[in-house]
This record gives sequence, C-alpha cells and structure tokens, in this order.
Amino acid sequence: MTTETDPQNIVETQSGLVAGRSKFGALLFCGVPYAEPPIGARRFKAASEIAPWTGIKDATRFGPAAPQIPSGGMTDSAPVSWSEDCLTLNIMTPSTKGESRPVLVWIHGGAYRSGQGAIPWYNGVSFANQGNIVVVTINYRLGALGFTDLSQFAPGFETSGVNGLLDQIKALEWIKANIRQFGGDPTRVTIAGESAGGFSVSSLVGSPRASGLFHRAIPQSGAAHHTLTPNQGKRVAELLLSHTGSESVEGLMRCSVEDILAAQDPASAQYHKEGHSLGVQAFYPVEGNEVIPTTLLGALESGVGSEIPMLIGTNKDEASLFIWETMSEEDVIKQCDQYGDRTLFENYRALYPEMSVTEIAIQLSTDFSFKIPAVRLAELREATGSETFLYQFNWESRAPHLKATHALEIPFVFNVLDAPGVAAFVGRGELPYGLAEDMHRVWTQFIQGESAGWPSYSASERVAMHFDTESRLVSSDHTAAIALWDGIR
Repeated sequence: MTTETDPQNIVETQSGLVAGRSKFGALLFCGVPYAEPPIGARRFKAASEIAPWTGIKDATRFGPAAPQIPSGGMTDSAPVSWSEDCLTLNIMTPSTKGESRPVLVWIHGGAYRSGQGAIPWYNGVSFANQGNIVVVTINYRLGALGFTDLSQFAPGFETSGVNGLLDQIKALEWIKANIRQFGGDPTRVTIAGESAGGFSVSSLVGSPRASGLFHRAIPQSGAAHHTLTPNQGKRVAELLLSHTGSESVEGLMRCSVEDILAAQDPASAQYHKEGHSLGVQAFYPVEGNEVIPTTLLGALESGVGSEIPMLIGTNKDEASLFIWETMSEEDVIKQCDQYGDRTLFENYRALYPEMSVTEIAIQLSTDFSFKIPAVRLAELREATGSETFLYQFNWESRAPHLKATHALEIPFVFNVLDAPGVAAFVGRGELPYGLAEDMHRVWTQFIQGESAGWPSYSASERVAMHFDTESRLVSSDHTAAIALWDGIR
C-alpha cells in the first residue's frame, strides 16, 4: 500500500479515515462502509448510520457481496464471497484534489437476487481518466434479505419490502455527505444501472424519499413496471416463512442466512406457479411504504422526479439470454395468453415475417419486459414536461443465438471490452472498440450535464438513437409494435 508516500491515498470521511490505492492511473477506494452491518437485530430493518471508527480503515480490497446463490446463467454462474455485512461502496476517482467532478453512481443488476459492485465490467477507469468523473459502485441487500415485506406480520418491519432500495438511498446520502473529499461534486450526481439496477434507478427517480440525492438518471434495460403490490409482497413473505419453517417473524430472524437463501428459490417457484405478477419476480420491491408510498408509475405520472433528465433504453434482443430452447407456436400463444392477448403472436408474425417462431418469442418477451416499459416511461415523462432520451443497443454478438442480448451493452458503456468475461458475450472476431468509444462518449457527456445529443422523446416523433457499428437516429421507433400493446403495457 502506498499511503505512506502519497497522502492522496488517505481521505477523511465523516466517519473516519480511509486508505485507498493507485490503480490504472486513478485512485481506488474499496469496501468503504456506508451503513452499519444489517445483522442480528438489524436484519430486515432499514440500514442505520455508520458508526465512526478510529485509525485508518484499509480500503484497498473490495468488500463481500450481499448473500446470494448463483443462478447458473451466463452473467451469474460463479459463486462469490458474500456476507450479511455487505453495505459497502467503491470509489474510483481521478484525484482527491482540485476541482469537484461529476459523479456516476452505478447500481448493479442481477434480478435483485445476485451481483455486486466489484464486477470487472463496472470498472470506472475510463470514466475517471477520460471523462474526469468520479465513479461509485455499491452493494445493497438482495433477495429475501432485501425485499421480503414483513410489515403485515410484525411491527417494526415497515420498510422490509424495500430495504434494498433504502440501502441504495443510504449510500446516496453517504455520497452526498462525503464525495467532495474524494474529488466529487455532490450537486452533480448521476445514478445509473442495468436490469434490476435499472429498475432501481427508475424506482429512485419516482421515490420522494430519494429526492435531492441525485440529479440525472440512466436506467439501462429497466423501467418502472417491476414492483409488487402489498398483497403480492405479503404472499411472497408467507411463502418464505413457510419454506424456512418459521411460524413467525421472530422465527425467521433466528434462521441462518444459508437457510433463508435455500428457501428463496422454492418460495419463488411456488409464487410464480400460483400465477402472481407476470414479469415481476418474487423478492422485488414492494409498494406502499416510505420509499414507494403509492405506486411507482402513479408517482412518476404525478410528476415525482420530473426534474431529473433521464437517458433510458434497451437492447434489441434482450430475451435471447433467457430463451434458449426452440419454441413452438403453441408455446408462444400460451406466452401471449399470459401477457393478456393471444392475438399478439399472429400480429407479431405479420409484423416480422422473416422471424422464426423462437425469434418471435424472444421479441415478444423483450418488448413485454423491457422495450414497452421503457417507452411507456418515456411517454409518461413527456406528459410531465421531463427531459428523456431514448436509445436502443443493436450490435449483435457473434456468439451463437445471443444477438443484441441483455447486459451486452454494459462493457460498451464502460469502455471495457477487454474486461474478463466480455469475450464470451461478444464472440470471436475483432472487438468493436469504435462503438464502445461512441457509447462511452455519450454517457460521459450526459453525466457531465450535457444533452445526450438527440431530441427528447415524444410520442408523436418517437425518436431514438440506435447504437451499432454505424449508429443512427431513428424516428417512429418501434411504432407498429408499440400500438399492439395498448391496454396491456
């Protein structure tokens, strides 16, 4: 550690001194706690203020992830080191000295069940060195520990269905109070995230509880349709209690973390077998509390967060990451029945005659879960006079089947195409560095307070930027398909 010779590597926060290290020509501070560990009596409770410490805290190593079980998918296949003591953040800064710089706060995805801020795809070195931006990545509670709504089962657990979001808010409060010491400007904070991280960003934009903690927002592949009603949250909690063998919240509090994690999957499977909340999984944020007082869409429609400029978008073939088997017409019609209109299949077949049945299934799932929610959010914000820039990522992976799949845009945004794991996604061949540089430049400009570079979204023009080897601005983007979801999405 170089802290003895370089005082830049030691920073005084409101809670105490932290020592980071130089990396890639920037400064990196890892595993900095922003709240007290949510353990013991604090389990299923809102995060509390971090207690001051004495001496210099070593911030040269990443902290553990939130408790989680790998899903086995391409983006979540390897076990990670985790602990209930997980409420930490990581800061990469060009310098702790000189001007105050814009701040990017990245919220990781993973279906609210997995992930962490230390993933190499979230390496902020290019934002720091090329964009003069301070980059913060955070951990927050996941799954049952972060999103089980126990408020109807015992007093004192009023926030338990959104504690994961409250962790994010607590991190933003810490950033507001401390980021200037790391060279950042607390009045120029952009929150961004992908998938569940994008859902989180949209939720924070629509939450009065998060007001004033950030100034711009970038939800990638995540809009505002992914929350549970209080009744749905109650059912998830009932199933978790049942599958852990707990007769009360007190019993659940006594369970080991391992037992709670083991109960998540069967509780979730039963929840979905019962037919609840299509497209929204168990252990997602629950409405009707201090974070989301009414409904998220209702809050946004009323103008909450309307002053926040947003850059939002999706990938062309999001669902190819999740649909691998060959689908029959009968399968896809059942899929459309679940969406609420079986005629969607024939309408999509007419709209996309060149697509196979499986490709239509992927397009339908992409639109239902990602594209149409993004469009509806942009339309809703247009009605409140908000500034919203829509994009679509079109570059197709050379790996079989994936095309422009879910999460593929992340290493382009961060300009880290050489990061571990990227090659499996992009496939063999020359890396598209030019596209990464173009997307990274747009994100950098937006974080720095500029326009994305194209008109704000309107339902009359439907202008969106399509990113590809040769990016282009598209009018009437997806208009024919959008009309097919009237009354559904």
